[in-house]
Amino acid sequence: MDILVFLAKGFIGLFQYGAKTFISWMSGIVPVVLMLLVAMNSLIRLIGQDRINKLAAKSSKNPLLRYMVLPFLGAFMLANPMALSLGRFLPERYKPSYYASAAYFCHTSNGIFPHINAGELFIWLGIAQGVQKLGLDTTPLALRYLLVGLVANFFCGWITDFTTPWVEKQQNVKLSKEIEIKS
Repeated sequence: MDILVFLAKGFIGLFQYGAKTFISWMSGIVPVVLMLLVAMNSLIRLIGQDRINKLAAKSSKNPLLRYMVLPFLGAFMLANPMALSLGRFLPERYKPSYYASAAYFCHTSNGIFPHINAGELFIWLGIAQGVQKLGLDTTPLALRYLLVGLVANFFCGWITDFTTPWVEKQQNVKLSKEIEIKS
């Protein structure tokens, strides 16, 4: 009988823990993402959609801007997952590549900028704890992780540029290289 009580408590405990996690999201990450959305959309309205589209068009012409600078700025200012939303200003042709670069950047910057991807901070903290047990400073590792990430994430986006035409052909679609202005 004790085993049944133990199993029943464990079963309901699992759902109670899930409920606590859900409530922590509702008082933590969900309002932050909502406020970032409001701030980003307000900023876009203040600056003007046309100006943002022109900036994106200029950025889309240079792979370094498209897959290194833009994802870095997006991740630093907007954090994950909002950094990915900057890709909406790029032409359709470059959106898969931007996503490839920006999604990875939100992971490789946690050591220096933990606000970028707080949901996965535990990975960096686990690594940092091991480094600290060795009596070493984590800052040089975090900087290397960031710098290697910038280069590697650039290549993720750039290589996706080369694979996108294959997928277009396979799926029988053609992505525009021009920015589509949606009203």
